[in-house]
Amino acid sequence: MSSRSLSLLAFALFGSALAAPQVVSTTAPVSSSVVASSTHAVTTAASKNSVVNPPAHTPTYSATYTFGNLPNTTETGQTGTNNCGTVSSSSSKCQNLFINSVTDFCLYGPPSPNTISMDEEIEVAYCLNEGYGTRVFPPGTILGAHFVHTPDYVQVTGNGDFTKIGVTKGDAGGELDPHGATGNGNPIGGLVFGNTYGKMQQYHEWTNFMSVTEFCFRACNPAGTNPAAMCQHIYDLQGCHWNMPANYDDGYFENCLSDSSLPMGVYGTSTWQQSIQPTPPAHPVPSSSSCVRVASLTPGSVDAAALATGAVLSASTALTTMTVSGSVVVTDVSVVSATSTSVAAATATGTGTAKTGTAATTTATSSSKSGAEQTFGSMSSLWSSAAVGLGVMVGAVVAL
Repeated sequence: MSSRSLSLLAFALFGSALAAPQVVSTTAPVSSSVVASSTHAVTTAASKNSVVNPPAHTPTYSATYTFGNLPNTTETGQTGTNNCGTVSSSSSKCQNLFINSVTDFCLYGPPSPNTISMDEEIEVAYCLNEGYGTRVFPPGTILGAHFVHTPDYVQVTGNGDFTKIGVTKGDAGGELDPHGATGNGNPIGGLVFGNTYGKMQQYHEWTNFMSVTEFCFRACNPAGTNPAAMCQHIYDLQGCHWNMPANYDDGYFENCLSDSSLPMGVYGTSTWQQSIQPTPPAHPVPSSSSCVRVASLTPGSVDAAALATGAVLSASTALTTMTVSGSVVVTDVSVVSATSTSVAAATATGTGTAKTGTAATTTATSSSKSGAEQTFGSMSSLWSSAAVGLGVMVGAVVAL
């Protein structure tokens, strides 16, 4: 496209931003290294015409909570609890989420049948596994799920039948985050934890969209690039695909490494304001690699006590695999002890000659691995160890 055409496109896309009487205020700049990685055509042109968002509502929390030593509640007006114990039940009022892998994540849902938006302040946690003291998804709730591990966030996206947890049929959904209208969060007092970037820690910045059929959940690495921008929560009307461009396919479940996406709503040096029309396009889906599929999401049980002491690994790991069209597909899953530090050490009990193979990759946008293969701290060996473990079982090492 010529520079003149690009300018016309940008002018048409953001023209209403120029005409609308809006207050412009400056937000914290996003790292230039993140912005520079985009190839989106609007990124450069948008900086001239778009209106910058006002600063996000500052959350009221100031403490960092330690999993395993949580108070009963963390915010004024909280209807649920953070001191959830380890016994799961269908009446649990636990408001802690966990996100570690495609076989170990949670989402928010209503405590009793209702729409997401009507219950946004009182949502409770539903998890794949027992052991967190939450409610557990009924079988068949999650119809497709895709977990990605990036330098800046972990994320799971997909589809489900959330009438099984009480979401009203036809509900277009809503957005949950640690800020909310008052700064106390939606739900009030909701906390998120995970161990992808080391021992179990709290994610202060996260966002979870839920409808009756679709979900997306991102938790940002506290040591990553601008966690507040990467887990921006102000685009509650735009939904999952705009905020978290990713794989939403039904019918399979996978863990992948991935490049980080551009921060939602950021185009060049400006940030789009939701009140400005038209809505700019979503950012491209980041490239992913080293994807390993799991045949089904069979509920398991996590060792929450071990996780609280700093254990790194809580995710389920594959024991039995088969190869379909050159891709390694998991056909049986077993939970590894939460005190394990290596998937390979826990699973490499079979025999076979190591050979070079290929991992299942579902993202067709690019084969680039530049962002996804940076150092990920103590979890850097998770997928490579898993691949080696799988290879021992089937006689092939998955190439990373």
